[in-house]
Amino acid sequence: MAGVSDKARFYLERAAPELRDFEEKEIFSKDEIRSLVTKRSDYEHLILSPGTKPSDFLSYVAWERSLDRLRAKRCRRLKIRNSSSSSSSHASQARTFGIFERAVTKHPGSIPLWRAYLDFAAEVKATKRWRRICTRALRLHPTEPGLWAMAGRRAAQSGDMERARAHFLRGCRFCVGGEGGTLWVEYARCEMEWLGRVEAKKSGKGVRKGVDPLEAIKATEAVQEGDIVMFDEEDEESGEEGELVLPDPDVQGQGAKARPKVFDDGTTKKMEQSPALSGAIPMAIFDIARKQPFFGPAAAEKFFDVFAGFSNVSSQERIVEHVLEAMKELFPNHPCTCSCQIRRPLIGVDVMTAAFPKALRESLARLNDGMERTDDKKALASKMVAWIDMILETEGLDAAIKTVLEHTKRSLEEATG
Repeated sequence: MAGVSDKARFYLERAAPELRDFEEKEIFSKDEIRSLVTKRSDYEHLILSPGTKPSDFLSYVAWERSLDRLRAKRCRRLKIRNSSSSSSSHASQARTFGIFERAVTKHPGSIPLWRAYLDFAAEVKATKRWRRICTRALRLHPTEPGLWAMAGRRAAQSGDMERARAHFLRGCRFCVGGEGGTLWVEYARCEMEWLGRVEAKKSGKGVRKGVDPLEAIKATEAVQEGDIVMFDEEDEESGEEGELVLPDPDVQGQGAKARPKVFDDGTTKKMEQSPALSGAIPMAIFDIARKQPFFGPAAAEKFFDVFAGFSNVSSQERIVEHVLEAMKELFPNHPCTCSCQIRRPLIGVDVMTAAFPKALRESLARLNDGMERTDDKKALASKMVAWIDMILETEGLDAAIKTVLEHTKRSLEEATG
């Protein structure tokens, strides 16, 4: 264990200047600093010992972050100037990054560690480092749909839907197993969110006075360099270890570093006639997903639930109907299909509006029909009870509607025993 003690002492000595600064500025007392050193020493010996687990590193990180929050709170109370406080914050972040680096080096197969590492980098806005971490994680776990979804959603949030689609499509090629359906559903969700943002800009919502809506859409799609995963670039800041990033097979020729404008003049002119704005891309994602091994009634229902949640998209009804028609064709009497058919009249209808009672009447009529023809009455009843419970949780729900739903719920529970 002598080797472990020497290594632990090495890491503890690196934090000594910061601890002296804490003592000089009276942020922590001598007894508190002694306690901090003891606790940090225990963690260092734990993660350096043989047989350490990923949870040990996560516990160490959680402790370091709680310590940094306490330090920041005391700095504010003691009115310590920003430069000292900022320096301590950067030191704490650097130490946390170091712990994560040691963690993923020792346990490269732990997905929770990589996710926690990426979440921390995103939280502290270390965008270029986030990109390098994600590239390394995807190289080690190319069949992990959650990591591809993180990369795609990050690119979409940064305004580069072209890059986001590239990540999702590349991930879909790798993730062909049972969990691959999650990535396809997330891809569809990302496209629906993009449609919602574009339509909001077209209608002028969230656009400053005097700004053209199409120009606002361009701004929505503006690429923020350094905030997305670039598999095709030679990263000048490729990391402390000098790791390489994955090449992009879609890049042609030289000069790939200079990204083209997301919207050129021709695209702007065709904006309003674009099939993409009428829901063509989400429907295409669903149609291609139908041909994948993972596709089944449950996967189709997940697509339905995702599309049903975007009432701010004008093409929602067309997309939802497309999914429902496919489900009726492939799984006509499955509980998932019956559940979607029952809930269909209420999609896009606010519970607090006058249109809700009429739509609910239609849904309850479909519920009686669905219970008669479904292959599994118990499964369908379970789905419907969960759906009714969700509506009953709405605050300010009309008393008459509440009575009807509670009676329906009791009937379902009694019918299935």
